[in-house]
Amino acid sequence: MRREGRFGRSLPPKPVELGKEYDVTIQEISRLGQGIARIKGFVIFVPDTKPSDRLRVKITRISERFAEAEVLEKMQKSPTPSGVPRIERAQLKSR
Repeated sequence: MRREGRFGRSLPPKPVELGKEYDVTIQEISRLGQGIARIKGFVIFVPDTKPSDRLRVKITRISERFAEAEVLEKMQKSPTPSGVPRIERAQLKSR
């Protein structure tokens, strides 16, 4: 069932439900420092996470364009402290 959004646009139903749990992988970090995961393209903001973290989260808020979630369990942490794979200087020079 589609619902009306702002400016009369029809919005698809959300792929998440308030209070439900989902397994996600953090793909990137937002400008505010929250982890960003996606479920069927729908953005989920998760605080205190890093890229590559695999988590079980619970949806705490749903808005028109995104949802917010809290971490219930960290199934796998990111491989490096910054969450970004290390690249050796020699590799960078050869590019």
